Amino acid sequence: MSTVFPFRAYLPPRENASQVASLPYDVMTRQEARQAVEGKSLSFLRVTLSDLELPDEISSYDEKVYARAAANFKKLTEGVLAQDEIASYYVYSLVMDGRRQTGIVGCASVPEYKAGIVRRHEFTRKEKEDDRTRHILTTGAQTGPVFLAYRDNQALNDIVAKVMAEEKPLFDFVADDGIGHTGWRIPANFTAAVAEAFDKQVPILYIADGHHRAAAAARAFDEKNGAGESGRTMAVIFPASQLKILAYNRVVKDLNGMTAAEFLAKLATVGTVTENASAEPGAAGEVSFYMGGKWYGLSFTERHPEDPIENLDVSLLQEQVLDPMLGIQDPRRDHRIDFVGGIRGTKELEKRVDAGEAVAFSMYPTSLAQLMRVADANGIMPPKSTWFEPKLRDGLFTHLI
Repeated sequence: MSTVFPFRAYLPPRENASQVASLPYDVMTRQEARQAVEGKSLSFLRVTLSDLELPDEISSYDEKVYARAAANFKKLTEGVLAQDEIASYYVYSLVMDGRRQTGIVGCASVPEYKAGIVRRHEFTRKEKEDDRTRHILTTGAQTGPVFLAYRDNQALNDIVAKVMAEEKPLFDFVADDGIGHTGWRIPANFTAAVAEAFDKQVPILYIADGHHRAAAAARAFDEKNGAGESGRTMAVIFPASQLKILAYNRVVKDLNGMTAAEFLAKLATVGTVTENASAEPGAAGEVSFYMGGKWYGLSFTERHPEDPIENLDVSLLQEQVLDPMLGIQDPRRDHRIDFVGGIRGTKELEKRVDAGEAVAFSMYPTSLAQLMRVADANGIMPPKSTWFEPKLRDGLFTHLI
């Protein structure tokens, strides 16, 4: 069963929460981060993406970056953030376009992550692991949560509902992007019940987003030989029924030497091609693609329902189109392909192709059930299979190790 620990979070005061809260470090460039913090001296981006304060010629992995992160974090803890007096669980609720998702904030077990009880579905990249590991060890803190999911549990749902109805929020604000963020402390009289529900009734936790943060926490645990609270990794843990995965779309720069007519003819060998299709596919096993100012649909003939990975739409596209037709064997490293999060919409795909790229593929979103099925099989999804929205904010909860 799953072990989830309460912890003494560093929290911003209610009146400063909106100024502190920041998007995750890995969803923006250094230049975008600079723009995001303009006029925001308290922004937690100054901790998580501290290279925004340094000249461009300094590498994002330079020692100065981590030293600046530690200094900025120390400044916030001495002047703005305050550590809770007792170890607690928290509730964190986000509202986007009228849809609410609400999770429990606590610390998952690093040994259980290493043992596969906290399950992953993506590979991680060493340089990104190195970066976050150094960040944790230099700041002495986990500055952003791992995004976890679990199969719904009524006992936890009841506790969360009671806390939201009866407790005063720690923070409650709407960010610049229109997403609402509200947090509560779970009273101490519920602490044992939360711990027991996870321990007795939630056998598996699934990483939805934050694989590099989880891997970095495990490496920091090894570096510190389990000292302090390094064996615990901060997470927001959501019931799966509340989560929504958006599509992760693809744009390809050229047709690998083919004309549009030749490419269409090849596509017809792997499925049914329709003209004037919807920009968004209507079901799994279908892909929409934009080329030459027109949307087409492709319904794959051959699928693999018995294989949780090969049956993913991103796998079908890779194995039947991107590799054999367009010559993209390794989408992680091939510069001819780019990935566009579904939050940007299909208009972004049209814009890219109209500006000169060859073809854009609009995907049907991967489901939580598919993600869990892959993770349960100890499988790894193809790169860029899932895009979760809304994004959790950093700075609202911080865990010292």
